[in-house]
Order: sequence, then C-alpha cells, then structure tokens
Amino acid sequence: MDTAPDAPQARYYQSQGLRLHYTDWGNPSAPPLILVHGGLDQSRSWDHLARALRTRFHVIAPDLRGHGDSEWATGSSYSLADHVYDLRCLVKSEGLEKFAIVGHSMGGMVSLAYAGAFPEQVSRLVVLDGVTNFPARKVKPIDVRIAEWVSDLDKTAQRKAHRYASVADGADRIQARNARLTREQAMHLATHALKQDADGGYSWKFDPYLRARAPYRLSLEDYVALWSRIACPTLLVSGSESFLPDPATAGVLGHFRQAELVRIEGAAHWLQHDKPEEVLRALNGFLAAAAEPALSAGG
Repeated sequence: MDTAPDAPQARYYQSQGLRLHYTDWGNPSAPPLILVHGGLDQSRSWDHLARALRTRFHVIAPDLRGHGDSEWATGSSYSLADHVYDLRCLVKSEGLEKFAIVGHSMGGMVSLAYAGAFPEQVSRLVVLDGVTNFPARKVKPIDVRIAEWVSDLDKTAQRKAHRYASVADGADRIQARNARLTREQAMHLATHALKQDADGGYSWKFDPYLRARAPYRLSLEDYVALWSRIACPTLLVSGSESFLPDPATAGVLGHFRQAELVRIEGAAHWLQHDKPEEVLRALNGFLAAAAEPALSAGG
C-alpha cells in the first residue's frame, strides 16, 4: 500500500465478473484523463506523468485485466475487444461522458480501438509508440497462428514463474531490459510491478498467459476502419530508437481524420520513461484544449 501524501487512491470496478483495479489521482471536478498502460505493465508505471497532469485533469489509470492489481481472467486470451469492454465499464462506473485518453504500446491499441468504437466520448487521444499494426504488415496463415498459439499455451503451462529474493532484484531485471532507466525509476516500477508471495519471495503481478497471442485477432482492415472513425484530434508519439516502424513512413497517418506525429529523439519503446520531460511537454501542449473547461470554470 502506498502511503505517500500525494499517492493516488486504489479503486475497483466490475467487468465480465472480474474485479478490476484502477488508480485515481483525485481532482474530480477537472476534465477526466484516462492513462492506459501497455502489455505486462501496470497503472503505477504512469506515476511521473500522472503527478504532473493531476493539477489540470482528473487522472485515472486502470490496471488492465491480468495486470497489476486487477484479477486474472481464467481461460482468457485477453483479446483487444475484452480490454475495450473493460474500459467501457470503467467509464460507466465513473460516470464519464467525455474524456481524453493517453495509451502506451498495447494500451495505445486499446485506446485507438475505443476511440474508433465510441468516437463521441473521446475529446483528445494520445498514443505513445502504440501503433503496432501497419499497412505493410504481413499476417501469418491461420493454421500457423493456431499452431503457435497452442505451442505458447503449452510452454506457459510448463514454465516456472520468475522469482526474486527482493524488489531490488526485480529492479535489476527491469534495468537489464531498459538500460536508459535510472535506478530510482527501476525501483519504483519494480515496487508496483511485483507481489510478495507466501514464502517471502517476489513475482510479477501479470498473468503469464498474457504472453500467448490468440489466433483470432482484428484484421488490418478492422483497425483501419476504427482509426478512420476517430473524430477527435489525435497525437501519435514515437521514439526515434523504437523497434516499431516510424508511423510517418509506414502509411499510418493517412487513415486518421486529424492526426499529427511527434518523434522523441533518443527514446525507445518506453519513451515516457526514457524521455519523460520531453513526453510531458508534448502532452501538455496537445492536451491544453482538453483542460480549458476547467480553466475557464476556475476563472
């Protein structure tokens, strides 16, 4: 439990019988802003940005099903549609009518799908290195996808979970995967990404079955159809050193009604951790219009 004076509140809601967790950063009279984390991540990964944005927004950061402090879905393939429905249930539980969304990686794809399915609800959309389907991407035949999925499930069932003697050991693992992180960042992430087991050791909070990609997924045509329905201004933010293709040259922007691209130099996939101040400046400039109602109400 986080007892820091400026820590967010832990709250819960229901979706498809699951008890799902989200962090609420307060300021409920301000315009709502939802932060959606990526795969194998968790809501407290947003803390640096959330603290900076909470003065102008009512910041809410959910733990997607199977992640963080949300329940795991037994026998689930954790489809994009399930995450979209969970987000819809969160919106209803909070009584939100119009809100901005920022999503990272897989959370960016969830945010794009939500904004395309319910365009009237989203005022501004920011996607941090989260466009993972491109017009030139080749899809494997269905028999290959099914075979790989079955193999992944079998491997997951037999794999032993990574265990750590301490949070510091988990932080070592996080830093090994992203050398750009400071020790302070790695320790913060590990503190919220690990759970202590009955024997005193630590393991990751996410469901290992999240790693198995189901063979039934949205097609590229489905994604493009959703992107074309997004009615709000959209900001795509990419890292110059990301493993994902550059949206500017991958034929993505033309599928949006009003999208712009910002490229963060020296950042890889985890750009909000690699270059937090640069990302925050991009967010502040783009989200300013979404915060105007609160500013005018206060003045």
